[in-house]
Amino acid sequence: MDSADTTTISHEPETAIKQPYISIDSQSTSTRQTSPMSGPKRPGGPRHKSSIRTQDSFTQPRDIEKHSKLPYFLRMRGSITPHMIVPLVFIGAWATLITCISKFVYPLVVSDLLLTVLGFVVGLAISFRTSSAYERYADGRKFWAQLSQTSRDLARHIWIHVKERHEMNPEQGKADLLGKVTALNLISAFAVALKHRLRFEPYAQYEDLEPLVSHLPTFAGEAFDPETSEPRPKTSWKRGGEYLGLTVAQSNPRKVIQRSKKNLGNLPMEILTYMSAYLDAISESGQLSNGANLASLNEVLAGTERVLNTPLPMAYSIAISQITWVYVIMLPFQLWAKLDWVTIPGTMFGAYIILGIAAIGREIENPFGCDENDLPLDKFCQALQDEINVITARAPPRIEDFVATEDNAVIFESGYASLAERSTEAIRAGLRARTNLRTGGHAPQEKQEV
Repeated sequence: MDSADTTTISHEPETAIKQPYISIDSQSTSTRQTSPMSGPKRPGGPRHKSSIRTQDSFTQPRDIEKHSKLPYFLRMRGSITPHMIVPLVFIGAWATLITCISKFVYPLVVSDLLLTVLGFVVGLAISFRTSSAYERYADGRKFWAQLSQTSRDLARHIWIHVKERHEMNPEQGKADLLGKVTALNLISAFAVALKHRLRFEPYAQYEDLEPLVSHLPTFAGEAFDPETSEPRPKTSWKRGGEYLGLTVAQSNPRKVIQRSKKNLGNLPMEILTYMSAYLDAISESGQLSNGANLASLNEVLAGTERVLNTPLPMAYSIAISQITWVYVIMLPFQLWAKLDWVTIPGTMFGAYIILGIAAIGREIENPFGCDENDLPLDKFCQALQDEINVITARAPPRIEDFVATEDNAVIFESGYASLAERSTEAIRAGLRARTNLRTGGHAPQEKQEV
């Protein structure tokens, strides 16, 4: 095959087994599976696309593969500055009002002792708020790292240790191979389904998920209804309000779930059920001698749901917000006596620091969303799919394919074939000599021969 050509492998309609067509692009670094254009549609209408596709560049998780040369203090992407515009305008107007009254009518002055006492309390409150929020962010990152590690290990375990019975029957061996690939696709499906569940997208018709689970009977797939599941378009006012962080413009993230008329189930858990059924079947058939455990994936599911569904208690959130706003509103009364007109910018600067840090805590409290500072789950899922594609790109290696080869420099620069002609004592002598070298296992030129 010419490397400059782009080859499309597809199946004819009369083929007994319907499979997604695979488009192999020589310029691409990975092989992507897509749904067949003529394949069966899921119940409920056309494919539902994930809302991540409709977001603009300011409301998607930051692309970790991109690099910016701007200094951090000049960057707007990921900054909480847009969320501070409205509060700072209000604080600036409030500070201007208090300053003008104090200058031209009557001095409204409060002892700066209040500034010290309240400052200590506000510092403790903000510290608690940000530390608890970052703890949740770190937990989300750890659970997703655990998911990646477990998925890689499970995919390697299935691909290598599950036997393909080609010697029994070529058709049986082919069926075993397709079963392994299906199981590995379910691993990818679990990660993608978990991503959508954590973003309150409960269905199975998203474009990155449907090719992986369209053949599975699931509650999420059966509950799909275009009238209730399609996200409603956002108005310009709503988009602008969300960008500025206005709570009146923010929608209930669970409204898609609440509008559903059917039981949505738990799609990641259902996928784990199908994976368990596959592992049980290959264990009974003797294809897998050492079993695989899915408890770690279930732990990831439970842990991420805990992070998502147990935020900071409302009493803490309300009290901390009230404390910070009272402190900021009291600032111009305490600053005017010493700063005069500088009270206005001084109050705004202090408000930016205090309210900004509190806003960061709210921003990172849920690490699974589609905001700039959330975890890039789309990238993580695609990276996992690419790694599984790499595993399945080659047949399970046999020991003779990589051990008994001349290119295998077992000791120093000596290949396997030359060392196989020597005695065991000579080989062990070479191994002892290697311990005295600090050249990464390669001997100097005069010591290359064992």
